[in-house]
Amino acid sequence: MSQKSVCVYCGSRNGANPAYTEAARGFGRMLAQEGWRLVYGAGDVGLMGEVARAAQTAGGDTFGVIPVHLLRREVGKTDLTRFVVTETMHERKKVMIMNADAVVVLPGGPGSLDELFEALTWRQLGLHDKPILVMNVNGYWDTLRALVDQLIGQGFADSSLGDYLTWVSGPDDAMEQLRAKLT
Repeated sequence: MSQKSVCVYCGSRNGANPAYTEAARGFGRMLAQEGWRLVYGAGDVGLMGEVARAAQTAGGDTFGVIPVHLLRREVGKTDLTRFVVTETMHERKKVMIMNADAVVVLPGGPGSLDELFEALTWRQLGLHDKPILVMNVNGYWDTLRALVDQLIGQGFADSSLGDYLTWVSGPDDAMEQLRAKLT
């Protein structure tokens, strides 16, 4: 059986609640313990850095992808198992999702939302069929969930859009769902 890879979208900042940092660290550690590869945005700051360092410390395989214009801003983490520099953000997102078996979204900002909605749109269009999990740590993504429900309820998306997202509460729940969906 080949190694599974999980693409993680998350903030380049830690956010206001320490629970977000703990979730990122816990999830990175769990991915490594499962023997799965972390695919992420290659930053060494914020939750990105936390998830990667935790995976590395636990002996995990790490695959980072960063566009050249963010190397300084996100402090490109060059000590990863694999470090890829792209020309554009779009290339970054494509390389990340194409090298993963599933997507997990931790708390984050506009970049994380951009990544999530691109993956969700591609899923809706049939460009991939990978599971997409949203880690709703301490209710961080409650308003996003309400927005997705509103898109569907107001007729701007088919009800199947909601089926493409699996909402999880934290790292343990995410790993349980991933095991069920990937093995």
